[in-house]
Amino acid sequence: MNEQVLEKDVVSTCGNDVHDTPIDLETTFRESHVQEILDRLDQELVGLQSVKNKIKEMAALLLVDRVRKSLGLTAGAPTLHMTFLGNPGMGKTTVAMRMAEILHRLGYIRKENVMLVTRDDLVGQGIGQTAPKTREVLNNAMGGVLLIDEAYTLYRPDHPGDFGLEAIEILMQVMENQRDDLVVILAGYKQQMEHFFHSNPGMNSRIGLHIEFNDYSVENLMIIANSILRDQHYSFSPDAEKAFREYLIRRKTMPHFANARSVRNAIDRARLRQANRLLNVRDRQIIRQDLMTIEAEDILASRVFREGVPDCESES
Repeated sequence: MNEQVLEKDVVSTCGNDVHDTPIDLETTFRESHVQEILDRLDQELVGLQSVKNKIKEMAALLLVDRVRKSLGLTAGAPTLHMTFLGNPGMGKTTVAMRMAEILHRLGYIRKENVMLVTRDDLVGQGIGQTAPKTREVLNNAMGGVLLIDEAYTLYRPDHPGDFGLEAIEILMQVMENQRDDLVVILAGYKQQMEHFFHSNPGMNSRIGLHIEFNDYSVENLMIIANSILRDQHYSFSPDAEKAFREYLIRRKTMPHFANARSVRNAIDRARLRQANRLLNVRDRQIIRQDLMTIEAEDILASRVFREGVPDCESES
């Protein structure tokens, strides 16, 4: 929905004084189809209710801001740049995509595009390389949303002369001067991002919304695991489900745990073990159910269950 359509829907005075014109926000919200996006986000992400509430609140602010503008009530455009704070595998990219849809639907950005980049996409290795790289990324992202993952890596105080500061300066200029045509989302671990903002107060002042993604509980991770299996036409046997729950309890305490991403990786490894197990069945013919079932032994073979042996995302 563009701004002109929204204004037409909200303001239809028919000769009445604009101050007396009823404003039907419920109808305006329904006709924006933003609720459909919020519903999709709710279906896509398990839990994360506080995140979903923040996105809903932001959508409400944007809608009301447009209605106010259509009535000549100006308070300055809301600051749309934001940060996503949390560990990997929490659905930050998915939330960014849905946020872009909402922003586009309400006329705040020209495109629904979300461009995902990291430090390597912005910072060069030598003198004179960073500025053109950063500007190229910003030009390509213009009109949509730029999501910078692990944004805190742009600032490396222990590396004198690091070119990341140049990228930060250019980024801040664009975030300020072209904030009507680009929304920047900075994502990363909470502690590192807080240090980043403390060291770069100019960047922090340009952020309008901070959204924290708390780690999934074991219960939510089990829901995610079963959803992944269902989509791939697999399922846990009862004993395998118990084993995988224990796997998650242990794995969450180990380094490099990445929530839903680690769950998906663990299931991929369990599928590898299941396939190898089935190829070694000699006493009977396998049936369709065998091909669909992950057994406890496919989980318990993980290194997570070996005392004193740390797990690695790239190992079994």
